[in-house]
Amino acid sequence: MDKNLSYGDDYKFIPATSIGSGIGVEVLPDLYCHTIQIVNIIMVGKPGNNEFVLVDTGMPFSADEIISVVNNRFGENSQPKAIILTHGHFDHVGAIIDLVERWKVPVYAHELELPFLTGKKSYPEPDPTVEGGMVAKMSPMFPNEPINLGTHVEKLPSDGSVPHMPDFRWIHTPGHAPGHVSFFREVDRALIAGDAFITVKQDALYKVITQDQEINGPPRYLTTDWHAAWESVRRLEELKPTVAITGHGVPMSDELLTTSLERLVREFDQIAIPDYGKYVDKRTH
Repeated sequence: MDKNLSYGDDYKFIPATSIGSGIGVEVLPDLYCHTIQIVNIIMVGKPGNNEFVLVDTGMPFSADEIISVVNNRFGENSQPKAIILTHGHFDHVGAIIDLVERWKVPVYAHELELPFLTGKKSYPEPDPTVEGGMVAKMSPMFPNEPINLGTHVEKLPSDGSVPHMPDFRWIHTPGHAPGHVSFFREVDRALIAGDAFITVKQDALYKVITQDQEINGPPRYLTTDWHAAWESVRRLEELKPTVAITGHGVPMSDELLTTSLERLVREFDQIAIPDYGKYVDKRTH
């Protein structure tokens, strides 16, 4: 490993897996979603050419699986033009250093995420006391120390464009993480939402394992600003997306997505915001 690149000292395999693990879904001809244990990676670009990017990099120790998925979709020894991050939590950057060392491609993230990606700052610790199920209780074992990508990570362009993702723009959707971003394409209203909202109740182990589809706010145990999280969901609902790929859960589309998002915005305080937890501000209820 390049001595300038490192995972945090608390980097480790997390023993949590859903029935969707290892399954890929072609959501649109140029949007492919693949589940690694309990989190999704997304490939943006059509098979048959090498003009594609990887959005997020899964769980710790998942590099071999990601490389295999990329090769299966785009051909042996394919590599993306770039890796784009929705944010830097452990389950979205789990394989990133292995992939950067192999592919030598740039990484892009919102500038507010850069301290967590360059070894400067740890995320707040996950909250095991938050209202929720078994995954929330497990959350103290989740890595929160910063990884260090050194000079391999750059901030997303300030004009809202996304490198190597033509027609998409990035939207700042904080709450779950300070520099969390989502990606939206106006022409077909496709949305890559990251963890701004998700389609599974991520704090409940049974729901995570079975991947029961239900729209929800961001994972509770790592969300520190619920005011911002609500506002971010409101911004995304106003875009009227026709299809959404989220960081956790299966993709959602059409009327189910529309009505679910409307309900989430309307009832965010009941559906998403926990009744208690160290990051919960009572005024949000």
